[in-house]
Amino acid sequence: MAPVRHPDAPAPGELLGAHYGQCFGCGDGQPHGLQLEARAGDGVSVTAEFTVRTAHQGAPGLAHGGVLATALDETLGSLNWLLRVIAVTGRLETDYLLPVPVDTVLYLEAEVTAVSGRKIYSTATGRIGGPDGPVAVRADAVFIEVKVDHFIENGRPEEIKAAMNDPDQIRRVRAFEVNP
Repeated sequence: MAPVRHPDAPAPGELLGAHYGQCFGCGDGQPHGLQLEARAGDGVSVTAEFTVRTAHQGAPGLAHGGVLATALDETLGSLNWLLRVIAVTGRLETDYLLPVPVDTVLYLEAEVTAVSGRKIYSTATGRIGGPDGPVAVRADAVFIEVKVDHFIENGRPEEIKAAMNDPDQIRRVRAFEVNP
């Protein structure tokens, strides 16, 4: 069925913030992480920007393909803020169309295309230099809705405990609770 933006979702243009400070994709606690910042778009869409740094290269002077897939995955995962669900990547299919040089800004756009039960279908593109730049990477994904218990049962206990004692993290988790 068609995706529906949650009534309590962030407004278009609003910065979504990190879902976890130690996340390699969006957290500010990872010095070599992507520190990707996503913004809510219209409907069930987001935009994000990511600057490819020296620490992100694979071949000399070019972004590592896995880092580009991570940027797409992180952008696609940000869509869950608009649905107000907790979900994890079930499948990520990535196409690499152009090399992305170090020091390039990759402009990312993602949208949810359909929802079926716990499955969330989405697509993303990464453009070199801005929203009108050439498409360098694109991805299709399926995310699976989970409960917070998924992380409690599978994460490292010391990190789960630290996250659950962090007031910002508790606020983020509660924001997704449909029936608190």
